[in-house]
Amino acid sequence: MSPDALRLNFRRISDSVGPASGVLPMVKADAYGVGVEGVVACLEPEGPWGFGVATVGEGMDLRSGGYEGRILVCGPIPLGEIDGALGADLELSVSSLCALHAMVEAASRTERGPRVHVDVDTGMGRSGFDWRKVNEWLPGLKKVGEEVTWVGAYTHLHSADADDSVAAEASIRAQWNRFDAVRQRLIAELGIPLVHVLNSAGAFRAPALGNAIVRPGIYLYGGRIGGGQPKPEPVVSLHARVVHVREAAAGTTLGYGSTYVASSDERWATLSIGYGDGLPRALGNRGYALVGDVRVPIIGRISMDVTVVDITGVPAVVEGDVATLIGTQGAETISLDEVAGLAGTISYEILTGLTPRLPRVWSDVEEGPSS
Repeated sequence: MSPDALRLNFRRISDSVGPASGVLPMVKADAYGVGVEGVVACLEPEGPWGFGVATVGEGMDLRSGGYEGRILVCGPIPLGEIDGALGADLELSVSSLCALHAMVEAASRTERGPRVHVDVDTGMGRSGFDWRKVNEWLPGLKKVGEEVTWVGAYTHLHSADADDSVAAEASIRAQWNRFDAVRQRLIAELGIPLVHVLNSAGAFRAPALGNAIVRPGIYLYGGRIGGGQPKPEPVVSLHARVVHVREAAAGTTLGYGSTYVASSDERWATLSIGYGDGLPRALGNRGYALVGDVRVPIIGRISMDVTVVDITGVPAVVEGDVATLIGTQGAETISLDEVAGLAGTISYEILTGLTPRLPRVWSDVEEGPSS
């Protein structure tokens, strides 16, 4: 993980929306698999508004790790976890009157008033108060009165990262218009002081809508955010050691199912990484690695613990050399998004799939072929 790249991506988001908008980095799912402790340590000196998580447990882990700033749990949570959330001084999202009443009841038990952000659904559909039914649910929020502290209101953009810029911007505008009508009433009737709408893609495509806070996610960690948008600096590189080298005669089979057969005499290298580490099994017989500054194909099915590459054209490779699965060696690069494309998925899934078995090393010095 490159701390310099992470900081630079954060600053690009901040610069895009301007100094009036705070930045709330999303660090859910162990900071998208990058490692939440390292991300928070790297970004806290940059002055974020706070950090965003998806679960109460993630927020409590941040607290136990020593972070004392603001933590927002984005999205609905199990009602039984509200007491713990209030005890950890987490800011909560509310998507239903049922959840709001549970928060008020928890406050009476814990003697800690909830600080709440109103989640408004403008098209994502998975959580939030329906923007079309504001006359039905807003009176219920008003009845609660001073029993909660209304901190903010937000919605979530569903297509801001589309490759079609025109369609993406039209989608952002449509959702904003829906949200804006509700926003004005929440400000007037509840006195809600701040709103937040923009994710990573929205921060570049519609920076004027930055309002009080933006909530970047994948861009911080090096994932692309749609056609025509600024490319992030690559934050994550993925490496493994060559642990075995062998000569394979023509006709030699490889791996489960024998899906690869040497068509001639070849040289193979076994790498100390497999799907148990988060390398997608879908890369078998279609992905690549960099070994000795050369791009070589992954052959056979990826196993739980090891992966094999064809190094016939790289005779200098020996056991102990470093192979790169994401990142750069010499003039060759395998990007995070290339890996996602070859695996038939998205960069989010690649990063969050990297398992705890892989050590997270924070350094701006890239591994070389034999480092």
